[in-house]
Amino acid sequence: MNALTPLPFFDTLTTATDVDKKHLLSAPIIQRGLEGRINIDDYLGFLQQAYHHVKHTVPLLMAVGSRLPEEQEWLRQAVAEYIEEEIGHQEWILNDIATCGYDSDVVRHGRPNPATELMIAYAYDTVMRVNPVGFFGMVHVLEGTSVSIAETVADNVRGTLGLTQNAFSYLYSHGSLDKEHVAFFEDLMNRVDSPQDQAQIIHSARMFYQLYGDLFRSLDDVSHNIPRRA
Repeated sequence: MNALTPLPFFDTLTTATDVDKKHLLSAPIIQRGLEGRINIDDYLGFLQQAYHHVKHTVPLLMAVGSRLPEEQEWLRQAVAEYIEEEIGHQEWILNDIATCGYDSDVVRHGRPNPATELMIAYAYDTVMRVNPVGFFGMVHVLEGTSVSIAETVADNVRGTLGLTQNAFSYLYSHGSLDKEHVAFFEDLMNRVDSPQDQAQIIHSARMFYQLYGDLFRSLDDVSHNIPRRA
């Protein structure tokens, strides 16, 4: 590729947000997970907050699809595929919590940490008020992070806590599943040719790296209070 040939947009997105990604991955709990130093409270706290943002994925995708203009019908079709793939994933998280021996109903009916609530609020605001394609900045951050670390963290935490593989269905599925999703996402982003949409996706991705990083950092500051199952 010579100097006069523009980079595919996915490559531009990745390069433009590299510093922000490093900020996310430097969160202490992520570093502990990669080193196998997570305790059960860390893992339960992660699952708790994952439930509270993952349950919004499908509603957000539906909102994105409803707000795309007719000329982006190709993108709406991709959104429909994402919806089919993502339905019910929050239940996997609750099952993991129950498999660990803790009361998943407390999580289902509880409230998220403030950092989690702010990330979800930002996602809805972007879709509803700003530009629905900004949601793909969130996709880039969450799926890219899963591919980078999910299976490694799951392996390390399993070894540290002595839990069965059934207690890690969410992490393992998203490590392998999101590899396919990232390839699909890359092709999708390379079809986005509007400078305004490209700028919005980059901006949103940078924001979600910050907000998702804040979510992980909040896990060290908030008590999770999930009781064991009776």
